[in-house]
Amino acid sequence: MKPGAETTATLHDVARAAGVSIKTVSNVIHGYPHIRPETRERVEAAIAQLNYQPNRAARSLRSGRTDMIGLIVPDLRNPYFAELADDVMRAARERGFSVLIEQFDLDRESELAALRNAHLRGLDGILHSVLTLEPGDAALLERVPVPLVLLGERIFDSSRDHVTMRNTEGAQAATAHLLDLGRRRILALGSHPSEEMGSPSLRLRGYADALENAAVPFDAALVIPVDLWHRADGAEAMRAVLDAGVAFDGIVAFNDSLALGALRVLLERGIRVPDDVAVIGFDDLDETRYSLPALSTINPGRSEIARTAVELLASRIGGADAGPPREVFTDFTLVERESTVPRH
Repeated sequence: MKPGAETTATLHDVARAAGVSIKTVSNVIHGYPHIRPETRERVEAAIAQLNYQPNRAARSLRSGRTDMIGLIVPDLRNPYFAELADDVMRAARERGFSVLIEQFDLDRESELAALRNAHLRGLDGILHSVLTLEPGDAALLERVPVPLVLLGERIFDSSRDHVTMRNTEGAQAATAHLLDLGRRRILALGSHPSEEMGSPSLRLRGYADALENAAVPFDAALVIPVDLWHRADGAEAMRAVLDAGVAFDGIVAFNDSLALGALRVLLERGIRVPDDVAVIGFDDLDETRYSLPALSTINPGRSEIARTAVELLASRIGGADAGPPREVFTDFTLVERESTVPRH
């Protein structure tokens, strides 16, 4: 072969280099779970060495698959969902899938439209972060004609797998952390009074449980409702609390964006963090490492959520799993940073 001539590696070439069958190579590419780790490593090494590029169009015609999954999320301005999308794309890429992202507004009709649009795009499967749908909508989810894995807190009695975080336990740990520092007037920043499901109510429950365990009375005046969970909403709520003269020495913010907005206002007003007020968030966004002070937070296992959800979806797509629906709760960790350093 002349120098500089280009060749295109085939499935046969990869199989030969890895010492396996063509079927095994195909199974690795499609993300089938029941393959020995050492076999998968040999095939992936051969793919990388030969720079094998699957012909997706031809494979789609033969198999009826597109090797593309959908991710439906609300409000990508919320950094949590932006970082979740990044985690999902990374996990999907490892299994040979591309990801189409559908964003919906914070209302039921927009969410339903996003779900309809996603399953009409010829996707192999869908990850759906549920926000506004209710348990009575389970029948709608059953009618989605492709494998579907649900993300988020709203639990449906359906045949769909569900991956979520430990909201109540995480918020309880965050509140207990401040209580252990001697804080007793702790704001719960981010409640949605009209909502009985979802993150706000679950995290408020964890906050209340921690107070009860510490024999600290629950004070409704310290529960601060917020319509949306952006930085601006946290800042606005913090200004209102300070202007009202509410006494407090700690803040459990129901997400990091609210905490970061509140931090800004506290610093503007000359309130020292953590000396005067200790602040902890929830989500462990990347930017919390770089705020001043760096924000303590709850890491809810976002990367694990993404990885587990993609694995479940790939297994359903591949037909390797026809078992009952699974509900998976990821583990959380409390990340202590400068915003809750104990008083000296």
